[in-house]
Amino acid sequence: MNTINNIKILFFVTAFSAFFVSCKKEVAPEAKPLEVSVVQVLQQDVNLESEYTGQTFGQSDIQINPRVDGVIESLNFKEGSVVTKGELLYTIDPLPYQAKLSQAEGALAEVEARLAKTKSDYDMMVPLAKMNAVSQRELIAAKSSYNASLASLKASKANLDNARIELGYCRIVAPISGLIGISKVRQGDYVRPGATSVLNTISDLGDVRVRFTMSEQEYLRIFREVSKKDSSLKGAGKTVSLTLSDGSLYSETGKISFADRQIDPTTGAVTFEAGFANPDRLIRPGQYVKIGVVTDIRKNALLIPQRSVIEMQGIFQVYVLDKDNKVEMKIIQVGPAYKDSYVVIDGLTADDKVAMGGTSLLKNGSVITPKLTEWSPGKIEK
Repeated sequence: MNTINNIKILFFVTAFSAFFVSCKKEVAPEAKPLEVSVVQVLQQDVNLESEYTGQTFGQSDIQINPRVDGVIESLNFKEGSVVTKGELLYTIDPLPYQAKLSQAEGALAEVEARLAKTKSDYDMMVPLAKMNAVSQRELIAAKSSYNASLASLKASKANLDNARIELGYCRIVAPISGLIGISKVRQGDYVRPGATSVLNTISDLGDVRVRFTMSEQEYLRIFREVSKKDSSLKGAGKTVSLTLSDGSLYSETGKISFADRQIDPTTGAVTFEAGFANPDRLIRPGQYVKIGVVTDIRKNALLIPQRSVIEMQGIFQVYVLDKDNKVEMKIIQVGPAYKDSYVVIDGLTADDKVAMGGTSLLKNGSVITPKLTEWSPGKIEK
């Protein structure tokens, strides 16, 4: 019986030892370091832009106003189309002005007949006055009648010219070539002259103008900077960019044309105007756009992606990689944004590499497997 028990105990010990050995062989392998994208701090010159809200205008925006009153007889263009200079746009009922022209022509004929008679009378009086056949008084009266007829002739000719001009105003033609808008009147509408009586507007869209405002403080800062000897802003500040309302960057760059003569006392801002080429007529008058103007140039600025920065309560931090592939969190001082990056004022050097982050597993002191990623402001390798 003891022998059997001893055999059982030996079997149990042997089985437990085998189980213990097998458990030791199944210990979990050591975890690999976390793979994290790392970027090199860039050092380069940076042109910093300030954005201003602007409104677009055509190179020329000409309002079409009637110069005589009357009923609109016809519209001779397609709304929203391109018209050429001299093209007929509207006609106003010409009958009243044709009648006025005929009346002026008749009045001129009467004056010419009267002039012929008074001239004949005066020419006849001159030799008779020399022979004392008529009195000087009669001669003077004949001369006065002749002079009066001459004056009437001038007035009648002026009235005739005015009647012809008014009749011509019944045909309203395009003063410039450009894009015409929606008509404010229709056939049969009665119109009359006046600044508030606008029939339509034509815009020359070969080039467009953009007006934007800048605060007085910003204007003074830029003016002082540009006034410095050998200022780099003198050339860079003249070229401006334009961003459309959908966020896309317009393909053409523009130039500042002029600044207003005064600072608006009600807003404390000065108005600038920039010109842009518009070959495809993409820009239309009345659009609201963003104007980018280079207002600062940083030489040898340090840049890092905004994605690599952790902000907490106004404190900016980044994970910096050391030579042992360990990350250390550092507090940095950032300056203005440039595209999708920050200008770093303090806390980093051009030799540093920073982790992109984006994972909660990354901790201060973590050892990582760095994946060096090429990048430039506005473009980061995926």
